[in-house]
Order: sequence, then structure tokens, then C-alpha cells
Amino acid sequence: MTDSPRGAARTEAIMRATLELGAEIGYAKLSIEAIAARAGAGKHTVYRRWPSKGALLMDSLLHLHRSSLDYPDTGDIVADLRTQIHAAVDLLGNPPFGPLYRALIGEAQHDPALAEALNERFIAPQTEMTLARLRTARDQGLLSPSLDLDLAMAVLSGPLYFRFLITREPLTHEYVDRLLQSLFDGMGAR
Repeated sequence: MTDSPRGAARTEAIMRATLELGAEIGYAKLSIEAIAARAGAGKHTVYRRWPSKGALLMDSLLHLHRSSLDYPDTGDIVADLRTQIHAAVDLLGNPPFGPLYRALIGEAQHDPALAEALNERFIAPQTEMTLARLRTARDQGLLSPSLDLDLAMAVLSGPLYFRFLITREPLTHEYVDRLLQSLFDGMGAR
């Protein structure tokens, strides 16, 4: 079932209000009531569509900040990873996505349904795209045939999430380049 044009406009207004308020006051102070007021909607309208502010924030981030995090396939796995990870770093490094995504991950630690939805709708698809690109590179002989792809994925993403969530150091293109150089020296990229 799809929204009517009016329903779609209302959904869009609610999602925009969520991101605007989230950027202005932070996730902790964000409330369904404030979002509804900003969007010109009733709080019951919001609750009918989203069971929690975490679910609303996730939908808002994924819908309104669709950017291409797809992998190119130029035949150079390191260059392709660099292009994709630079795009992800640019998204995570800037408001409203970065701070709100960090808050969403925090909320997911206490909300199993949100954690499952975040994994299903964002993390797992991104992971599968990375694994597919690594698999193609391995099949083309660009990576060692014995490379454990799941471990390679963890090694690629772990330092980024560590910096993003734990140390809160900036995610920069230079850091990504250093990470890729270090990893691929060990992964056997030719």
C-alpha cells in the first residue's frame, strides 16, 4: 500500500522535522510531540507510522539522506574501496547524518527491534555490497584466493566505527587512505 500524495507529503514533513530538530537539540531531547508540532501533524499520526523516535530517526536518515554508497568496479579494488569509503566518511562526518547516526547506534543498544531494523535495512546491505566487491576482486585475482572475506570486512569497518563511536576522532580521507594502504599490504592486493 502506498501513501497518497497528501500522505507522502505528510511523511516527508515529519521526517524533515525529525532531522531538523535532531540537529538543533540532539537526539536525547528529541520527542515525538516536538516532531509532530514542527511537522504540523498530530502525535497520533506519528505514532501510527513509527513505534518509537529511534525508528522514526532511522527512517528519516535512510530516506532523506540517500546517497550512493555503491561500489564502482574500475578493476582496481583499492581505488574502488577508497571511493566508496570516502563517500561514507563524508556522510558520517557531517551533520545532520553523522551525529544522528551515532545517536541511533546508541539507541539501538537498548532497543532490540531498532537494532534489528538498523542491521536489516542499513548495515547488512552495506556489508553485502562490500563483500560482493571483495569477492569479485578475489575472483579476478586481485586479492589472495585464501582471503577470509568476512574477516576482511570486519577489518575494514572496525577502525572506522572505532574512530566514529569510541574515540570520536575525525573520519578523514587521509585516515581512510592510511587504513587501506596498511590493510592491503597485508591482504595481498596486487
